[in-house]
Amino acid sequence: MNYKIAVLSGDGIGPEVVKEATQVLNQIAILYGFRVEYEEGLVGGASIDAYGKPLVDSVLKLAKESHAVLLGAMGGPKWDGLDYSIRPERALLALRQELGLFANLRPVKLFSALAPASTLRREVVEGTDLLVVRELTGGIYFGQPKGVTQLPDGTERGVNTEVYTTPEIERIAHVAFEAGRRRRKKVTSVDKANVLEATELWRKVVTRVHKENGYGDVQLEHMLVDNCAMQLIRDPKQFDVIVTTNMFGDILSDEAAMLTGSIGMLPSASLGGKVGMYEPVHGSAPDIAGKDLANPLATILTVGMMLRHSLDRGKAAERVERAVEGVLNEGYRTGDIQEEGCRLVGCREMGRLVREKIERIQG
Repeated sequence: MNYKIAVLSGDGIGPEVVKEATQVLNQIAILYGFRVEYEEGLVGGASIDAYGKPLVDSVLKLAKESHAVLLGAMGGPKWDGLDYSIRPERALLALRQELGLFANLRPVKLFSALAPASTLRREVVEGTDLLVVRELTGGIYFGQPKGVTQLPDGTERGVNTEVYTTPEIERIAHVAFEAGRRRRKKVTSVDKANVLEATELWRKVVTRVHKENGYGDVQLEHMLVDNCAMQLIRDPKQFDVIVTTNMFGDILSDEAAMLTGSIGMLPSASLGGKVGMYEPVHGSAPDIAGKDLANPLATILTVGMMLRHSLDRGKAAERVERAVEGVLNEGYRTGDIQEEGCRLVGCREMGRLVREKIERIQG
């Protein structure tokens, strides 16, 4: 089997971590007897510098014609002064929308070896293993009207609109309940139904989907977003699957990332259309770009998610995850997760260590 992968490395540390991840994928392809073909494209700030816009039609076409998209981080201070309509991050929103990627899966699992790197006490955080299912193409990031207008008195007014429809909520609820069924059979739906009418509808529809579609084997609870933010810090092990809106998911998944010791450890998958898109949760970190300091593990784990969800290679995905855990257990760390008594390594060395570990793992 041959797979075509669109590689959109992005900005900052994106090219460095994506390179390590593709080398892992090359290795896995050889071990499991399939082939991968890469085609690269510019997105985000790199595309702005080259073409004057964050996403060009040829790159969008490439993404649509691939089996999967591997995406690096985008953006940086260099482009912060641009109009919102052409900032690097608009490429990410456009790709999600054009590819129909309405469900973002962000697993948050603490590797035991990294418990000391978390800002929480070991007894609180150890054993954390949850999945944030974030609705990705609706809500306040896409709702209309939006923008900044000048009022008659010379002041300005900024507007963003939180909008959700029944079908948008139904489909993400199904994703969450199916995920819960494969895990520990508990779904926490997060909203702000006591204040926001759009999420009052969210709660109503999620409840109906649970009741009317045979998900009785999956426990459903509802939680207000402010309480959820607190509970993630107080007792993260209580959560299995969290399903929530676009904006709340954006915020809560980054908060949850720090439970693992570093946002540099979290992969993500955006699904829903024919082509899945895979990206690490962390940003472009321009301050360390090109210095061999970045943590490639989130992007390597993201390739693991690609193997599982788009390439149907579950055993290969498990092998990648076991290799990452094995390297961490042996005490190797990049700077973001460094701790006393561990060996500090750079981006390239960490990638090499994971590949070496993959070779030694049977399966």
